[in-house]
Amino acid sequence: MTFTKKDKIEILENAISWVVVLAMFIYGGAKVIQFDGAAQIDKTVSEMTGMELMWAFYGYSKPFAITIGFFEVLGGFLILFKRTRLIGCLVTSTILINVIFQDIYFGVLLGALKAAILYQLLILVILWLNRDKLLAGVKALLKTEKSNGTKKMVFIKLLIAFALFVALRLLEYFLTARG
Repeated sequence: MTFTKKDKIEILENAISWVVVLAMFIYGGAKVIQFDGAAQIDKTVSEMTGMELMWAFYGYSKPFAITIGFFEVLGGFLILFKRTRLIGCLVTSTILINVIFQDIYFGVLLGALKAAILYQLLILVILWLNRDKLLAGVKALLKTEKSNGTKKMVFIKLLIAFALFVALRLLEYFLTARG
């Protein structure tokens, strides 16, 4: 049996993907119980370590921790399938980058930081292996259509957009300033 270069890359990508998927399922699923009791600390904020403070923050709102876990599991689930893998990598990266920064800035255990960095690096490998698709998607998102209007029409549209912007900002002010 002979494998082509494409076959070898597919095998590597699947293996890497499964590592990330399993980790996201475990870490995401654990959020249901991970921070139970973490908010019951008999210390003042100034006495707490960064990790204790972060855990108390997550423990204070179980729905918040579960939401983070949901997106970890969702990202892992999307990575599991080739068709949705790139979207899953982007979803999971948003969570992992946040986790990495929290682990650094709050002094979380070094093993947790190393694990998050490892999973993010593996996601970057997946994105690199799919760089042609990723670049095509970015190009499609950045593609702009040429304006068919005259300079006067473009100016009028910008003026109307600015007026709408001002109206929306005023609406935002009245909705948020009194509460």
